[in-house]
Amino acid sequence: MLKDFITIHDLTTYEFNEILDLAQKIKEKPDKFRTYLQGKILAMIFQKPSLRTRVTFEVGMLQLGGEAIYLAPTDIQLGTRETPTDVAKNLERWVDGIMARTFAHSIVVELAEAARIPVVNALTDLLHPCQAMADFLTLKEKKGDLAQLKLAYVGDGNNVCHSLMLAAAKAGTHLVVATPEGYEPQEAIINQAQADGQASGFTLELTHDPAAAVKEADAVYTDVWASMGQEHEKEQRAKIFAPYQVNKELMAQAKPEALFMHCLPAHRGEEVTSEVIDSPQSVVFDQAENRLHVQKAILSLLMRQEKSV
Repeated sequence: MLKDFITIHDLTTYEFNEILDLAQKIKEKPDKFRTYLQGKILAMIFQKPSLRTRVTFEVGMLQLGGEAIYLAPTDIQLGTRETPTDVAKNLERWVDGIMARTFAHSIVVELAEAARIPVVNALTDLLHPCQAMADFLTLKEKKGDLAQLKLAYVGDGNNVCHSLMLAAAKAGTHLVVATPEGYEPQEAIINQAQADGQASGFTLELTHDPAAAVKEADAVYTDVWASMGQEHEKEQRAKIFAPYQVNKELMAQAKPEALFMHCLPAHRGEEVTSEVIDSPQSVVFDQAENRLHVQKAILSLLMRQEKSV
């Protein structure tokens, strides 16, 4: 059984499906889980601003009978005022779990290595595993068998793209990633996904042609062109990524019933038009809701095993 939730790569296929199945049960009958984490406390470390992550983790803990403590960037000054190891060694004396939303992926890894309590990766510059789990719960709800789907990702080969690759590998989903040259996903994550997907039937295609990527796709996914910490590149990226905008014309290349997906927040008029994000094909708010249910499942699976007396 996993101690931490840092990357989908760490999950077995069973554990991947266990999270999705439990999330669905929690979503359908939330009252059955009202005392699941009674008496448990989650420390929430934030280096980056957040709407969905903070609200869904905090509400999730409350709905499971536990509590959450928000630690703002100025509260800890992680890595400057105090090392991740020292923070972990302190928090493990007081709380039952740690959630961290950071810039450097190494910080979350160091927290997990140092803490005796579970650590959940709520986003790093490398990965966004909770989002990808919510995305695949949404795909499963809307489309059924994940192994029969073609998912097209159009945009930057960023942390969201990385975790989608790892989730698709566990699910056996056909994934096509279209990025501008020089903005491809990291080779190390590509290799992890391909290794993970050998038994599932997973296939991965990398292209620089967005129209080819979305052709006959069951779902089209995009994300912001400049992530947090890349604001200084925004103007340059806007020019490079302009041909990768998901608009009505690009969506027309996918299947007629194709879903539009985005992890939010969205920059309307940049990576996606309002016409697409507000269309009946859009499931962006379903994805956002499913963050709550997936994270409740992850917290339940990790923190309920911390019951030694």
